[in-house]
Amino acid sequence: MHEVHLPAEPLVVIQPSNRWSILSFADIWAYRELLFFLTWRDVKVRYKQTALGAAWAILQPLFMMLIFTIFFGRLAGVASAGIPYPLFALAGLVPWTFFANAITASGNSLVGSANLITKVYFPRLIVPAAAMLAGLVDFLLAFLMLVILMFYYRVAITIQILFLPVLILLTALFSLGVGTWMSALNVKYRDVRFALPFLIQLWLFVSSVILPSTSVPQKWRWLLMLNPMSGIIEGYRAALFGLPFDWPALGIASALTIVVLLYAIYAFGRVERSFADII
Repeated sequence: MHEVHLPAEPLVVIQPSNRWSILSFADIWAYRELLFFLTWRDVKVRYKQTALGAAWAILQPLFMMLIFTIFFGRLAGVASAGIPYPLFALAGLVPWTFFANAITASGNSLVGSANLITKVYFPRLIVPAAAMLAGLVDFLLAFLMLVILMFYYRVAITIQILFLPVLILLTALFSLGVGTWMSALNVKYRDVRFALPFLIQLWLFVSSVILPSTSVPQKWRWLLMLNPMSGIIEGYRAALFGLPFDWPALGIASALTIVVLLYAIYAFGRVERSFADII
């Protein structure tokens, strides 16, 4: 018989996780295939048994643009920084719709995946992250409509368009932070799923989607900077239409995004140990 030599150190170390363990990029990378399949599942479930399918990703911002154009562009005569108001509104609605749908889906993702969470181990952060990534598919479809409208109005593309990927990443990270926080709260307080749509509706009107930040009096404009989505949406318009960037607003938005994301991970870690008991 051959002697079996056991390794001096154990191959796998099992120990209690701490609140920051969900930030382990090694674990998330190890489960990257699960992240892909959960993202693809969320994309398919969203349009399952729908007559128009993914066309809803285009229709939602399109109809909102038409309503805003009639009431704010034509009737109210809102200034739009020299940009045709339909294009101005759509440039704000495309990232806003992605943000709103992402935090709604992420906020309800843990409760909706209760059967999976309670049966097998994997990094729980993958669940809200997959819900956010699924929204990127809708974002790309709606963005194509925005590009078509830019060609229709003959808007010239400038070098500032190169900053667009940074803005998309910033939007995704902020969506992930808010969505992860909401998902943790939703596990403990089921009122969140009722309050979240109302919160999103209010948030829309303070996010520079309908009005440019320049329409707000200077002494109150600093309040808009406390809302990261306001600075991010203005950044999209600057990148797409060659307008000046509001660097202080983008800097504050970036800093607040990091703070929200880190706090969301901390809050998520506090709730994670009790998922099996609460969900």
